[in-house]
Amino acid sequence: MSSAGVRRKRFKCEICRRLFVLKCNLEKHMRIHTGEKLLPKCDECDAKFSRWKNLTRHKRIHTGENLFQCDQCDAHFTQSSNLTAHKRIHTGENLFECDECDAKFTQSGHLTAHKRIHTGEKPFKCEQCGSKFARLHHLNSHRRIHTGEKPFQCDQCGREFAHSCNLTKHKRIHTGEKPFACSDCGKKYRDSSHLNYHRKTHHKTTKLRSETLAENI
Repeated sequence: MSSAGVRRKRFKCEICRRLFVLKCNLEKHMRIHTGEKLLPKCDECDAKFSRWKNLTRHKRIHTGENLFQCDQCDAHFTQSSNLTAHKRIHTGENLFECDECDAKFTQSGHLTAHKRIHTGEKPFKCEQCGSKFARLHHLNSHRRIHTGEKPFQCDQCGREFAHSCNLTKHKRIHTGEKPFACSDCGKKYRDSSHLNYHRKTHHKTTKLRSETLAENI
C-alpha cells in the first residue's frame, strides 16, 4: 500500500504516549486519565462512565447477567474478551511475555499494566487528592473513598460494599463457605487472612515445640 493510503497517527497522548489518527479519538482517550464523565450514570448505583459500552458492562454487576460461557469448565463472563483470555488457562497459551522478568500473560493489557512494576509509571491520577495509580481499576476503587459509593449489595441482608471482593467475603457468612483450609490440621476459614494468622500463631508454635523436643532427645 502506498504511503498516501496510510493514515499517520499524528495525535499523541502526553501522559501515556499512545498515538491516534484522529484528534477526536485522542480527546476520548484522555477521559481515561482525567476521569471526565460525560455519559449518563447507572440508574442502580449512580456510577458514571466515559463510554457507553463500559456502562453496559457495569450494569451486568447488578443483573448478574453472564453472556459468555466457557465450554471447558462452565465458567461465565460478562465480556467476550475475558472468556477468550480465560480459555488460555485450558490451552496453556501465553501470548505476551515481559522482557524484564519473563512473566507471561494471556492479555496484552495485563502485560502493559505489569510493566509499570518495572518502570514505576502511574498514569492514572485522582482529580480529588492527586494520588496516582498504575492501574485504572485501582483509581476507580480509590475514588469511592471520596464519593462514598458502595455499588455492591448483598442480596441476603442488603449490606453494601465499595468493592466486589468484600462482598464475596461477606456472602460466606450466609453460605457458610470456608474455602481456605490449613494443610497441616485441616481447619477451614472464610478468609485467607484468617488462615494465614492461624498458621503463624498455631503451627509456628507447634513447630518450635517439635524442634525443642528434638534438641532434647
